[in-house]
Order: sequence, then C-alpha cells, then structure tokens
Amino acid sequence: PRPPVDRRGGGAGSGAIGGDSSVEVADGEIPEETAGPYPGDGSNGVNVLTESGIVRSDLTSSFGDASGVAEGVPVTVRLKVYDLDGEDVAALSGAAIYLWHCDRDGNYSMYSEAVADENYLRGVQETDAHGRVEFTTIFPACYSGRWPHMHFEVYQSVDDATSYTNKLRTSQLALPEDVCNDVFATDGYEQSVTNLAQISLDSDGIFSDGYSLQMATVTGSVDDGYTVSLNIPV
Repeated sequence: PRPPVDRRGGGAGSGAIGGDSSVEVADGEIPEETAGPYPGDGSNGVNVLTESGIVRSDLTSSFGDASGVAEGVPVTVRLKVYDLDGEDVAALSGAAIYLWHCDRDGNYSMYSEAVADENYLRGVQETDAHGRVEFTTIFPACYSGRWPHMHFEVYQSVDDATSYTNKLRTSQLALPEDVCNDVFATDGYEQSVTNLAQISLDSDGIFSDGYSLQMATVTGSVDDGYTVSLNIPV
C-alpha cells in the first residue's frame, strides 16, 4: 500500500472488485485522520498493542488483569481492506486492523478516569484471504463535540501491529444519523441524545471536510443488533 495521504472527496464506486459482486469500493483512498487523544497505540502514553490478548474479535470485555464488560446495543463490525497500489485493485490479505472506540458513556478505556483500569473496546484482527475482518462490539456513544464514530489503524501484518510507528493508515468511520437516533433512544444512551443534537457531520472536526469514504453502511435493529460495514481502500 502507498504511504498515508490526506485525500478527500469521491463518491462510492459501483464496480465489483476481486470477484466479490456484493462489494463496492469507493473512488479513492480512505482519508488519513488523527488517532485522537486516546489511541492506546503507544503514540500517547499506553500501548495496548503489545499486550497478550489484544488479537481478538470480541471487544466487549476487557482482557488480561481487567474484567469489565462494555454494555450497549450489540454491533458486528465488518471491514474490508483493499490495496490500490498497482494496476489492479485487490483485497489486502494478511494485513491487520486495530479497531477502538468509546463506550456507551463516551469513555475510552485506559484513559477516561471511570474506565482507566479497563481495556475493552480495543482489538486487532488479521484480514483473511478476501481482505476482511470482523469484530463484535457495542454501539458507541455520541460524546460532546464529536459525531459518533469508530477509530481504526491499518497495518501490513499482525506482527507489525505492535506500535503506531508501523501503521499504514489511521482513519475513522462515521455512523449514520438515523441509526444513531434509534440506538440513542434506548436505555443507557440518554446523554448521547443531547450531544447528537449539538453536532452535525458538517460541523464535526474530522468529517466536516468530507466523509463519503468513511460513512459506514449499517443494517439491523436495536432488538437484533446492528452490522456496521466499511470498505477501506489504501
């Protein structure tokens, strides 16, 4: 993959890639974004990527010496990485994705005082032969000043996914407003209703310059849980 670049714009492409007729790839690389103040990748204090147990698909519980469980509406996150470097677009197998996000209260494990001793809602997965990874987690809150989102970093391999210095790309996915409204109407997300009313995609500090490549496709319901999907062209 190419070195990280900051590229915006472009709509979703309509071509089937790599023989997968159910997948569409956006026209352009996923934008490079800030990892934010709570990455847990060694760039700001703690580094969860070096801890045994970080490679996992279920992010809802803490691991190691921590035992907390993040409550919230269940979510399956499906990400697919594409390599745009070269003549043909191809799924990037054997890569790794580190995914992290806040909990139902808007707190980030390892950083926020209330959950500083937890490490839930963080994990690494290796992409399969089709460039895909899947995580089980919960729907994040809308905290003050930010549109509801998840963070992720792409690495060349699981072995490289031990420090931010090895990352290929850092970006964020945005969650659709209609789904956010449905989730935030449930118990435990009350503060998110207030916070969402005070922010928009156009006023968000990350997504205001364009989010067409970062808006996730979401299916499901509060009762059945949601599936959040995003293609990640790098």
